[in-house]
Amino acid sequence: MKRIILTGGGTAGHVMPNLALVPELRRNGWEIEYIGSYTGIERELVMEAGIPYHPIATGKFRRYFSVKNFTDPFRVLQGLGQAVALIRKLRPDIVFSKGGFVSVPVVVGAWLNRVPVILHESDLTPGLANRLSLPFATAICATFPETLAHLPTGKTHLTGNPIRAELLSGSKEKGMEICGFDSAKPVLAVLGGSLGSVTINQVVRAVLPELLKRFQVVHICGKGHLDPAAQRPGYRQFEFVTQELPHLLALADICISRAGSNFIFELLALKKPALLIPLSKAASRGDQILNARSFAKQGFSAVLLEEELSGERLLSKVDELYRERQAYIEKMASSPLNDATATVLRLIDALGTKGINV
Repeated sequence: MKRIILTGGGTAGHVMPNLALVPELRRNGWEIEYIGSYTGIERELVMEAGIPYHPIATGKFRRYFSVKNFTDPFRVLQGLGQAVALIRKLRPDIVFSKGGFVSVPVVVGAWLNRVPVILHESDLTPGLANRLSLPFATAICATFPETLAHLPTGKTHLTGNPIRAELLSGSKEKGMEICGFDSAKPVLAVLGGSLGSVTINQVVRAVLPELLKRFQVVHICGKGHLDPAAQRPGYRQFEFVTQELPHLLALADICISRAGSNFIFELLALKKPALLIPLSKAASRGDQILNARSFAKQGFSAVLLEEELSGERLLSKVDELYRERQAYIEKMASSPLNDATATVLRLIDALGTKGINV
């Protein structure tokens, strides 16, 4: 039996690409274990997926003053000791790391046990945890072409981002049934990220009468952001969706979305033209802006910066996106990055089963 340890946590973005690999890893005969933190979001997500979970102590590498900066190094050392012992016990053929601070002790522990490690970086510029892990990696997967300039040559592979296989099985007819839509008008899907976006919600609803002249609109607005007063024929809003998401995406002709790496690569795999409205630098480190600009440069998406967002600009960009949707679809169809799961699995099989340097 081949055995792989997956690691990564702290945010869903450091977990979901790992979980996207699980069905194919199992199909290919891999026994899967997961190392994460005691309290991170990864624990619940991984245990729900039925994967054996091993928690270790972890600390955060802060760039600002905090009393925890004096105690967390000891937690990191404790986590490293736990990771080394776990890897020695589990005897994996390979470790696959998605980043987050819990992954650093696991990567170093694998290196100390002479177990090959594959890192995967979702964002255009590597996060701090992955930068700390780079010297201990055997191979590194990059999601964006621009990321290659930030990573060591000779062991870096441009793969894209693995996506959940269930998203590819959506039914447009089921989506119409869920929303109560028909085929009279095309469908615009508005998705503001897992928590929704107040800014996008407000602008979309302000121009909703104009949008509904041309589109049916399905709006995933985030928990607590439903607006009963906005409800009208041709407009369906949800706080959050899980099982319905594949069908709603299958239904969509075009999308408005934030620019988180995981989700925009799902749009790429589904070949859904999108207007990306990335989080501003005031609310993030700017990674979504870089992600969006990369997708625009590759011809996959249009971009509207949040600082430039207005009802008039939104209507204009949506109309332009719909007119040119076929060109975006053709670009996405020709991209080697829209089959990231298969590409990453080939690396895992090559390095984990043959022990070769890829």
